[in-house]
Amino acid sequence: MSFELAPGRVLAVTGPSGSGKTTVLSALAGLVRPESGGISFDGAPVRVGDTAHARRTGLVLQGYGLLSLLTVAENVEVALQARGVPRPEVSRETREVLDRLGLDRTADRLVEELSGGQRQRVAVARALVAAPDLLLADEPTAALDVVTRDLVVARLRAEAERGAVVVVATHDPDVAAACDAELHLVDGRVTRG
Repeated sequence: MSFELAPGRVLAVTGPSGSGKTTVLSALAGLVRPESGGISFDGAPVRVGDTAHARRTGLVLQGYGLLSLLTVAENVEVALQARGVPRPEVSRETREVLDRLGLDRTADRLVEELSGGQRQRVAVARALVAAPDLLLADEPTAALDVVTRDLVVARLRAEAERGAVVVVATHDPDVAAACDAELHLVDGRVTRG
């Protein structure tokens, strides 16, 4: 497959389960090596283990990828601490992103105490808090009701408007319709897009 996506755009990667959506996001994140060809971001090749690329990338994983023994705020703060953000800014930016996603009242709760939808929003908050240049979201609305889904989609669009490249793997046709372009996969091949 071959595609380009400019900053400020949101790409939906769609297709049936097992079609390769998560693999595409993993390759874009530099977590897996493509079998052939290559990936570049902002003119630089994306390589497995490239820490410079990882610092510029926000990733929302399927299954959340949260640390269950930490609070909501601590899970979000981890992303900023890993980038060396000073402590006062970490607290302020964490509060802001939690507020934007309607999680301000859950900041001090342990992640394991949350519903699936709340956990999903925490995963989104953790990816958004560092204002990444590349935001990759794997089924970010899967466990959400319509109102909360629309809130998350609006936050993803706001990241694109800020200048990020946003790629969303989704089964939800409403989420795909809210994106600027769609790449539809079947058995690892682009069938439209």
